[in-house]
Order: sequence, then structure tokens, then C-alpha cells
Amino acid sequence: MLPPVHLAVGYLCYAALVRFRGHGAPAERATLAALLGAALPDLIDKPIHWLGVVPVGRTIGHSLLLALPLVALVWVLARRAGERELGVAFAVGILSHIATDVPWHLVSGEYHELGFLLWPVTHMPEYTGTATLGTLAGVEVTTLWIEAVILVCGVALWVADGTPGAGVVKERLGD
Repeated sequence: MLPPVHLAVGYLCYAALVRFRGHGAPAERATLAALLGAALPDLIDKPIHWLGVVPVGRTIGHSLLLALPLVALVWVLARRAGERELGVAFAVGILSHIATDVPWHLVSGEYHELGFLLWPVTHMPEYTGTATLGTLAGVEVTTLWIEAVILVCGVALWVADGTPGAGVVKERLGD
């Protein structure tokens, strides 16, 4: 899944949780925590892959062996700071990222590519890329089509919710 789509998924998942709990749109800072969590696996793995430290772009940042202890640490720190919701939002973001990297491999039958889930205990082969899901009216439908729909839905909900998180960023940048 492309990095911007992970942000959309993280927002959609966190916004759904907030609404399920009987609240309206997500709060500003919690939204940023969810987006940080959703971005973090790629922020870790893509640069170290580009630098040649690891052979593929899904290794330590996408591994549950890092994600689960990190979620626990962030949750404990957020709770101690009286900001429990930031820990929840971060957990939703990072776990949604990892979870949404799984289905494409299941659909395409590339089960061996799920090695990132327990990397470095399990091997992660080179990523095969976009999967073809079939054809519809003579047009090849790939995972990118689904990702485009997810991205549009995530951005649309974020805008409808009043762009939570944007105010904090603008304030920090001095606008």
C-alpha cells in the first residue's frame, strides 16, 4: 500500500473508533497521533532500505516485534501524561498500517511476502508490487484502484470532519 493511503486508512480507522465510542470527529492532537502511527512503519523502513541497510522496504518498522512493544510503550507514556487517547490513537494508526499491508498478499497468493510481520525472525523477500485483482469490462483492476478509493474516502472524511490536526500543524508552523 502506498504511504499516503496508509494515512487515509489510519484516519478512517481512528475516526470510526471515535464515532463508535459515541463522539463526533476526532480531536486535533489525537488525529496527529493516529497519523504518526500510520506513517511510522514507512518512515522507519523506506529510508533504511534506500540507504541499503536492509534489502527491502518492509522490515523492522513493519514487524510486530517492534510495533507491539512500541504500542505498549507509547500507551504507557501517554497514560502517565494524562493523555490516554493519544496512546489509543497511535496504536490504531500503526496497527492499521501493518494490517492493511496484509490483504494484498493474501489476495495475490504471495503468502511468503508476509515475512515482514515477524521480521527479522522470518525472511522478507523482495516485494512484488501491485497485484492484479482481475478484469472488469475489459479493464485490468489492480490494488491501486482500491487504494485510490480508500485515499479519496479518507481525505473526504477528514475534510468533512473539519481537517482535525491541521490547526495544530499550522499553529506550530507559525501560520
